[in-house]
Amino acid sequence: MSTAISLRGLTKVFATGVTAVSSLDLSVDDGEFVVLVGPSGCGKTTALRMVAGLETITSGSVAFGDRVVNGVSPRHRDVAMVFQNYALYPHLTVYQNIGFALANKGVPKSERHSRILATAATTGLSELLARKPRQLSGGQRQRVAMARALVRSPAVFLMDEPLSNLDAKLRVAMRSEVLSVHRASGAATMYVTHDQTEAMTMGDRVAVLRDGVLQQYGTPRSLYSTPANLFVATFIGSPEMNLYEAGVCADGSLTVGSQRLALPAGSVPAGYQGRKIIVGIRPEDLGDPVSAGPDVAAALCVDVRLVEVLGSEQHVYFSVDATPAGGDLAAAALAAAAPDGVARVGVGAGIRPGNQVRFGIDADRLHFFDPDTGLAVRPG
Repeated sequence: MSTAISLRGLTKVFATGVTAVSSLDLSVDDGEFVVLVGPSGCGKTTALRMVAGLETITSGSVAFGDRVVNGVSPRHRDVAMVFQNYALYPHLTVYQNIGFALANKGVPKSERHSRILATAATTGLSELLARKPRQLSGGQRQRVAMARALVRSPAVFLMDEPLSNLDAKLRVAMRSEVLSVHRASGAATMYVTHDQTEAMTMGDRVAVLRDGVLQQYGTPRSLYSTPANLFVATFIGSPEMNLYEAGVCADGSLTVGSQRLALPAGSVPAGYQGRKIIVGIRPEDLGDPVSAGPDVAAALCVDVRLVEVLGSEQHVYFSVDATPAGGDLAAAALAAAAPDGVARVGVGAGIRPGNQVRFGIDADRLHFFDPDTGLAVRPG
């Protein structure tokens, strides 16, 4: 598979001195759907605009295939961009909106007509071609925006938070439609969102940005199962990972607050004996409290504060005798007497607020981070 988009050392420094994107290296393969995700102000939209040619590049390069396009105008880059606000022409019909770019390029009327009809069929707009944008729902307007991009048969699709203006239910439904349009086009796609759930469910690969710096780039599964640092660990996953300062004993066991977790040999990264380490536990990796009896050596004893029942599962928010490390829950716990951990368990667990329960710990599912650098460290 060949590389369709290549970013090398891509940097943007605004006149104010603010560095929006710093030395971004990224590649997108032919037909691949890549998502840029991160909190507001992390540089993801600026990076997309540099790829589109809408933002000047301070340093580094953007290449499509083997062609560096730094000095190429947006209209000659063979890219199609879908914006957050749809940017439809209100006085034109759906048919005219879809075909607007083709008309500007002087595409013959018969060819333009056939391409508009084919694209409308692909995006489910065949029955709406005579309507104006004001007569459409939010989801229908978004489909028109995608159809207008798709009809051009671009080499590259760029999408800047195209679903953020939709309500939650429609946003979920539109994810599959966006992916259908992507598959129909066969073009490499870069998609920007601040929603980590959207990123994880849509992307072939996901790039996590923070303050203009790439934190990790990989498949959704790899980001979730092997986060590169504390930021990725807390940003990816909902509810977020539980993180606590822990001491490493000479025998390899951990002390979390006043509790000792006896782990199998080799479970903790080497070189941390007698030192602090940050241990992370995904909410779903806290074992069934019913089976974590007093004979279980590696168990975390917690005080239940709140239970949220969510259909087939429940979120158990708890306090624990330990020092939280990083993440929103941890900040809240340090600022006030708030829960500093959460577990995802089945609804049959019978847990109630005020209970004290023991969650079993599976050493193979623990995550470890260096307390000084915040980088992930692995056993072995």
